[in-house]
Amino acid sequence: MTGARRPGRRSGRAPEPPDVGAAAVDAEPDPEQLARSIALRLLTAAPRSRQQLAEAMARRDVPEAVTERVLDRFTDVGLVDDAGYAEGLVRAKHESRGLARRALAVELKRKGVGDEDARAALAQIDDADEEAAARELLARRWRRDLDPVVQSRRLLAMLGRKGYSPGMAARLVREMVDDSRAQSSDQPGSDLD
Repeated sequence: MTGARRPGRRSGRAPEPPDVGAAAVDAEPDPEQLARSIALRLLTAAPRSRQQLAEAMARRDVPEAVTERVLDRFTDVGLVDDAGYAEGLVRAKHESRGLARRALAVELKRKGVGDEDARAALAQIDDADEEAAARELLARRWRRDLDPVVQSRRLLAMLGRKGYSPGMAARLVREMVDDSRAQSSDQPGSDLD
């Protein structure tokens, strides 16, 4: 088989070496550039607290002084704003997951938000908002086909995990059970005279 070419080869010449760029030569990236890159990448995906960004930079061995300098600059230009981050997180988690202030405070602390910013963000939720969210959660999770005792136990546990006080949870679950019993006694056919 003369003249047959093998796939992937060009007329007998050796393949050219890959182009060696500046990134391959520079083994140690500039720490400040690395820190900026990490912060921008994370902030592009979602808002972050200052502590979350600092932790991400520490995992990549960015020196602490460089981390502070970059985060100070990002704070100055408004890219890092723990107060705004806290307000957004509280609003979103309260509306989407129905979390109470107590659970939200734990979440903010875990994310590294300071006490002052956390208090200000949590102030946007009052007792009435919290109770309305708990009632909505109970209405969504209520099942008529389940034993009321089992149902009550499950709903109390769910509200507890979401940060609601035991007193409020017990009162609201008791109201749901009472309403359910009243509705089942008002079924068609029960008022025939």
